[in-house]
Amino acid sequence: MRPKYISNLVNEGTLNTNEGKKISIWRLNECNDEEILSEWAEHIRHHYCSDYEMDFFRKHYNYTRKEFLELIKLPNPSEKLGCAIMSGDFCEILVADYAQFILSYYVPRTRYDKKVNPNSSTQGSDVVCFKVGKTVSRSDELLIFEVKAQATNGTAKEILQKAVNDSSKDIKRIGFSLNAINQRLCEKQLFDEAKIVQRFQNAIDRPYKSGYGAAAVHSESSFSPAILQDVTTAMHFDPNLQLLVIHSKDLMNFIHELYRRASVC
Repeated sequence: MRPKYISNLVNEGTLNTNEGKKISIWRLNECNDEEILSEWAEHIRHHYCSDYEMDFFRKHYNYTRKEFLELIKLPNPSEKLGCAIMSGDFCEILVADYAQFILSYYVPRTRYDKKVNPNSSTQGSDVVCFKVGKTVSRSDELLIFEVKAQATNGTAKEILQKAVNDSSKDIKRIGFSLNAINQRLCEKQLFDEAKIVQRFQNAIDRPYKSGYGAAAVHSESSFSPAILQDVTTAMHFDPNLQLLVIHSKDLMNFIHELYRRASVC
């Protein structure tokens, strides 16, 4: 079911680079609706643990839910590294939501729940997306997004270009990422979803379409159409690389508020 919060993601059309490539531009609107914010915060929290897992794991710490989430599971915004990880995680989740609820891909949500240290990034491809039919077909699709973020206010940087450059690594690391996703889905006994991932683990015997994307998520002050126009994909192996930019007025403060709400349950 399409969540209400996704309506805050608004299409602003496309921007052409100097090479003639199209960048899809989206704006993340501010949200003050309590119901939507609660839904959004719960969605974020469940990327790190389910409510059942949270209650089971916190028991022997003698922590409240809030204490467990803040001290063990969620990135710590009071630490410089934790703040950066929180921003990166949120922006990856936002792009995953875009792929699932706007582009209609299946996007597994297994990337953050096995972190040993919540203030560390997860290795592997950032956002992995799937489209399959009722039977195995060459038309089945695998789409991999590399995501970069500049959520704080400040001078605009070449964030999308960095995403383009790092996206080139996905052709080598996707095999490891597919294995990790498959294992985590099986651990959760989500075997039907695991079968979707397994379908893409042998491209030689079961060919499918592969696509790649580069995404940048910006605060309003770090969003620069002029810098975006200079983005080049000439060195990328995928001539059809998808380019996505999302920007929001007060992004870092919103991320902090959403994670604060995520810990209050």
